[in-house]
Amino acid sequence: MYQGDLHSPRLLDGPGYSMARITGTLTTVNRLGELERAIMDVLWETDSSLTVREVSARLTERNLAHTTVMTVLDRLAKKGFAKRQRDGRAWRYCPAATRETYVTELMLTALDQTGDRTAALTRFAQSVSGVEADVLRDALDVFEGGGEGDEGSG
Repeated sequence: MYQGDLHSPRLLDGPGYSMARITGTLTTVNRLGELERAIMDVLWETDSSLTVREVSARLTERNLAHTTVMTVLDRLAKKGFAKRQRDGRAWRYCPAATRETYVTELMLTALDQTGDRTAALTRFAQSVSGVEADVLRDALDVFEGGGEGDEGSG
């Protein structure tokens, strides 16, 4: 799976789709559409960059035209969700950040939209399972101790 830099101050970047933590402020994080999400899932689930044809081949539940997948991948790259590089005549695509980074930024954006962050965090903590609560406690222990945790495992 793709392992991006979780500590980068600029997590995802693109016109109108920037995800950045700069001096405590968060710019907008847009949700992925259904097809964008399916394509990003393919990218997130592999260790290597993929061509449009390779992405299409892995979208087994969908019967999409090659040009449709190419257009969506191009848009994901322009929005900053995917990175691309030339490989002969083809483009190869990989995620710009991990799935966990994307989901984290969505959660932080939602938290920023509440009028009462404490109430929202409390309600969230009450809604997680016991195992998830343990994971949160462990993450806070690492954070408060200044140590490095095992990012993305679990």
